Amino acid sequence: MRIRIVDAFTDRPFAGNPAGVLLLDTFPDDNWLQQVALEVNHAETAFAHRLPEGGEADWALRWFTPLTEVAMCGHATLATAHVLHTTGAHEGPVRFATRSGVLVATPREDGSITLDFPTAPLTPVEAPTGMAEALGAEPVSVLDTGPNVGDLLVEVADERTVHALAPDHKALAGHSKRGVIATARAENPALGYDYVSRCFFPNVGIDEDPVTGSAHTALAPFWSGRLGRPDLTGLQASPRSGRVRTELRGDRTLLSGRAVTVIEGELLA
Repeated sequence: MRIRIVDAFTDRPFAGNPAGVLLLDTFPDDNWLQQVALEVNHAETAFAHRLPEGGEADWALRWFTPLTEVAMCGHATLATAHVLHTTGAHEGPVRFATRSGVLVATPREDGSITLDFPTAPLTPVEAPTGMAEALGAEPVSVLDTGPNVGDLLVEVADERTVHALAPDHKALAGHSKRGVIATARAENPALGYDYVSRCFFPNVGIDEDPVTGSAHTALAPFWSGRLGRPDLTGLQASPRSGRVRTELRGDRTLLSGRAVTVIEGELLA
């Protein structure tokens, strides 16, 4: 079967967030899916198969990190939609049946793809004891992002602080279900982004995720509330880096970006 590595939330190879993508006839057993994800060894590997016509979704979609299955993943959904459209396996908007409900990916005339995801519910919480030491910066505010995302959203003082973070990943692991989203307002919006973030997910085997679509379902309502605009652009300032355009629509968040296939080959196992 064909396996592809797709860089998501970028328009050039070797940037954004790489995801493995496999289009299957059906889902094999979970152990095989997990072994493939470990072999691919990217933040997530997406597995999809076509569903019968006439249902609420077109394709079933699951996502695995090297360690575990996850409930939501933006960049691997974008990567899967990109593969479906570039290979001709699906035309137009595609509806994915997932553990987070039906998620829709719509191709745009400019070559980007827009994902329709549930907006994360944000609940202010006290900074856990030891958070500042584990993250390497003093939190300005801390919010829980709900069960689907499973992170703590931590606002820090400024963009320079986000860039300089060098967290203790082992210490961070005890503070949330998946990890921590660190964020701050952009120092110079003229550069084309409104806020900056980095994402650390030690509990699912990802010390730092390059570009995280699901995190932006929490970043979008947070920064739209602060900045007073529904349409924003976030820069995820990992070493690979990537940008996510966000549009807040109440209980739904639209995430837009591009993707590039960089590797295609045959899976023999």
